[in-house]
Amino acid sequence: MAARRSRTVRTRSTSRRAPKRTTSAANVLSDLDRIEHDRGSGTIDVAPGRSIEVSHLEKVFFPEIGATKGDVMRYYARVADFILPTVADRPLVLKRTPDGVTGELFFQQNAHDDVPDSVRVENVAGEGKEQRRFVGGDLATLLHLVQLGCISVDPWMSRIGSLDDPDYAIIDLDPGPGASFKLVVRVALWIRDTLDDMGLRSMPKTSGSRGIHIAIPLPRSTSYHTALAITQDAASRVVEEHARQATVERALDNRPRGTVYVDCLQNARGKSVAAAYAVRAKPRATVSAPLSWDEVNESLDPGDFTLATMPARLERTGDLWRDGLKHGNSTTAIRASATASGKQRAARASIK
Repeated sequence: MAARRSRTVRTRSTSRRAPKRTTSAANVLSDLDRIEHDRGSGTIDVAPGRSIEVSHLEKVFFPEIGATKGDVMRYYARVADFILPTVADRPLVLKRTPDGVTGELFFQQNAHDDVPDSVRVENVAGEGKEQRRFVGGDLATLLHLVQLGCISVDPWMSRIGSLDDPDYAIIDLDPGPGASFKLVVRVALWIRDTLDDMGLRSMPKTSGSRGIHIAIPLPRSTSYHTALAITQDAASRVVEEHARQATVERALDNRPRGTVYVDCLQNARGKSVAAAYAVRAKPRATVSAPLSWDEVNESLDPGDFTLATMPARLERTGDLWRDGLKHGNSTTAIRASATASGKQRAARASIK
């Protein structure tokens, strides 16, 4: 691999101050405390003229740590200024666990018929017909989804008005059996170096589970096809050089034991990964935490980022996700990478 060029955004984790919480969010916290204390149901006034009904806030969603449905709602109210911009105008894929992390998980794509007026729903074209989809960006919608049993928030990578054009691409590093998180970190750094060599900036975050997500900011009018081509090229380069540690084999049974799966297939219309700052439906309420690349090292522990610890971290770091993505890749850099990716694929095909 060629010597790495210093193109990656390096955001120091102590250089930003968190934005102040909005007054409406502070009011929401008070209402949630009152309703959960009374063990009943009630109305949350999210903003002037916008309210939402909630209930059973005392239900334990995370038995291992005793965190409740109300705790999830309070977390999202506290970090609203961070998470709402990450999901704004994006259709959401619902992963519902109404009985908490030990209960059944099921997916929901379409919005139900009796959605409250304060919750955003849009008609989205898909599979030959329009579908009613929840769309993120406001606290009423987010809290309603938690009321339905959604812990995580999983947005598309494109927005209403430009649904065929993602504004970032994702490489999802997923450790297989026998692969440690330290290996995930090593693969993440190889991916970073490869993207640097391709002239592309990138932004890491923990997945909130056992992996790492690497986001690549995209300029306007970049297609999902281009996003997929660029990420697959980067993945293939890493796997060719580190075949014993990384794989692009999709079938779990066919992956070499102890490898990290470098997944690029979420770069497609309608696909999603957990949003930055989203709580995951994991035993200890871990969060998908944006990172500076300086933090991606052998001491990184994804268990450090939880529903309980993230608000204080955000006071220290500010919005690393926003800061990382605003330093985007230029159209010239993306086109050059896409052209090179096409040539790389053609060369690999000719060898086969």
